[in-house]
Amino acid sequence: MVEALKAPGSNLAAKIHLSIMMFLQYAIWGAWAPVLSAYLMSPEMGFSGTQVGFIYSLLPLATIISPFIGGQVADRYFPTQYVLMVLQLVGGGMLIYMSFITDYSTLAWLMFIYCIFYAPTLALTNSIAFINLKDSEKEFGVIRVWGTIGWIAAGVILAGWRTIGNSIPWILLSGDTLFLAGIFSIIMGFASYKLPHTPPKKEASNPFAFLEAFQMLKDKNFLIFAIISFVVATELQFYYVLTAPFLTSDKIGVSSSAVSGVMVIAQVAEIFVMAVLLPIIIKKYGIRKTMVYGILAWPIRYIIFSFGYPAWLVIASLALHGFCYVFFFVAAYIYVDKIAPQDIRASAQSLIAIVILGFGNFVGSIFSGWIQKIFTLDGVTNWTGVFIIPTILTILCAVFFMLFFRDEKA
Repeated sequence: MVEALKAPGSNLAAKIHLSIMMFLQYAIWGAWAPVLSAYLMSPEMGFSGTQVGFIYSLLPLATIISPFIGGQVADRYFPTQYVLMVLQLVGGGMLIYMSFITDYSTLAWLMFIYCIFYAPTLALTNSIAFINLKDSEKEFGVIRVWGTIGWIAAGVILAGWRTIGNSIPWILLSGDTLFLAGIFSIIMGFASYKLPHTPPKKEASNPFAFLEAFQMLKDKNFLIFAIISFVVATELQFYYVLTAPFLTSDKIGVSSSAVSGVMVIAQVAEIFVMAVLLPIIIKKYGIRKTMVYGILAWPIRYIIFSFGYPAWLVIASLALHGFCYVFFFVAAYIYVDKIAPQDIRASAQSLIAIVILGFGNFVGSIFSGWIQKIFTLDGVTNWTGVFIIPTILTILCAVFFMLFFRDEKA
């Protein structure tokens, strides 16, 4: 990774700042997304599966509403780095405040408002990286992998905090997962000031960049790509929403204090796949086959989850997340960058963020919570029944994608 940052013709300082940006961006998300469901379902909070699914759906819902606003502002009005700075500083303060809230209605409303600020940053961090890289296929993976490292760091720090807290109880905070995310967000707000200066394209012919981005859907291949991305994203939420409760259930037996540390196995695999395999696979097989490989990794993992034994195999299968996420979603962002007109790149990334992180994750959050409720009787969940659903759907996606998608434009 270090050698890639020092590649000939590269701006080392810019790449270092972009790497720090990715580290903090995903440390924020990684501090709460993997384990918030276990916290909310704990006896202390007592939220139901449906309530937890709704709270997880708020970020996707915000991603439907707000990213085009962020993309429009960055493409036409203000430098991207300043937009990121304001969004993260406000969001960090809200996360810290939410860590002390225990009422469901209050927490849900605050989480929704926070997500309105955080959602645009997911697309903006991608666009500012692509704009300042000379060869995104070779260089983006090396920058983006620091986001995975940030996600891992957040999980390890949280697990360490809770382990220390078992010996020194007074340092424990019930909402520690949200508190830690808030600290990362505030740090990123200040760090955004040092990002490469990325001014808006004020000379563009169309003042409404987001409307021009929608025109991309007229291309048949891009439309198919968007539809499959939506469906696969719905199945991603079975991992994010239900893996922590599944691992801490009697079926697997991981302790609640260790679950965040165990789940970083997925991100360790991401590092290898993103930094090493992705550039090789895309160059050799192209975007289409790379994304098919990514889709096929999902049913393999969910089949293992469905069996639920032996426990060591279930835990080891978390490593498949690296292939699932990188070969499909990271490749998807690269594909969008390659085919989007230069003056709407932030809005194009916002468009795919709306499809994947917005509609896909919103429907997936509600759907996964609903499926978990259906397969739960007297407080006991039939995890085999839960995970067979995404297994079937991801297999169908892989078949459809192979038959109908072509990536000639990329």
